[in-house]
Amino acid sequence: MNKTLFKVLIFIGLPVLSLAQQDRLVTHFMYDKMGVNPGKTGMDGGICGTMIYRSQWDKAHGAPNTFVFNAEADMSRFFPGGLGISFYHDDIGFNRQNNVLLNYSYPIDLGGYGTLGVGIGIGLMNFSMDPNWVPPTTSNDNTLPVGFSDNNVDMNFGIYFKGTEDYYVGLSSTHLSQSAFEDGVNATFNSSRHYYLMGGKTFRDIGPGYVQADLITRTDLVKTSFEVSGRYFYEDIAYGGVSFRTSDAVSVLLGYMPVQNMTIGYSYDITINKLAGISKGSHEIMLKYCYFLPPPPIQKSKHPRWL
Repeated sequence: MNKTLFKVLIFIGLPVLSLAQQDRLVTHFMYDKMGVNPGKTGMDGGICGTMIYRSQWDKAHGAPNTFVFNAEADMSRFFPGGLGISFYHDDIGFNRQNNVLLNYSYPIDLGGYGTLGVGIGIGLMNFSMDPNWVPPTTSNDNTLPVGFSDNNVDMNFGIYFKGTEDYYVGLSSTHLSQSAFEDGVNATFNSSRHYYLMGGKTFRDIGPGYVQADLITRTDLVKTSFEVSGRYFYEDIAYGGVSFRTSDAVSVLLGYMPVQNMTIGYSYDITINKLAGISKGSHEIMLKYCYFLPPPPIQKSKHPRWL
């Protein structure tokens, strides 16, 4: 393993003696809004499913790999609000993390301004470690973490405002419970609470298409990341754009809509931090599909007075 990368992974790995690894990071964050903000659940109407796979720092041994799956539905036909399920798998170095949460959002109509969704997510987090310590090879160090797997409760909360004039704003927090995971020997690992501020706006009638601008700020109150993305959509057929993430990467995003309500996306991140000399960039693919139920049938009265 490259010595520089080994130092980076050790630097990332040592803090897990007190904190589990950080939340996932995806360039297609605009398609993962429910995953970090349950207030968004069901706000777009219909039934939608999204999958994202990310290979970060390509060709770097032990680099992060992430898989995200979200499914959400507008349940207003049956009761107010939206229901959803969010799952993600994240691994980096020796660490593995799996999260699954059930989400519910209650909509509040703000008249001509838009709709405010207040949501909560409750589920389970699994955190595990399978270390393979190379040095030292002739003696045991009892202070080094050992292989283990542990489960605990996980909770998210968020508010999400969808305006009537093609814009949105969201504020949320993940891992509210800051659950502890123990290896049963000498170490305790705690999930770290994260905070998200997101927003975006659609600019219509720009040539034959429109522009979608999105931004997100992520922080655990130790490190903060800011990302802004701009994409041009051509007649709901394809899109292209760029994204910038502070102290990390510049990204190119491409997308294609082969059929109505389906989007396939790809992004390539050009690393601009200290790993630029090691990483071959990061690849990400995304698939989203939505199904919209037909309107309910008109009920006709059978009363003889109204025949």
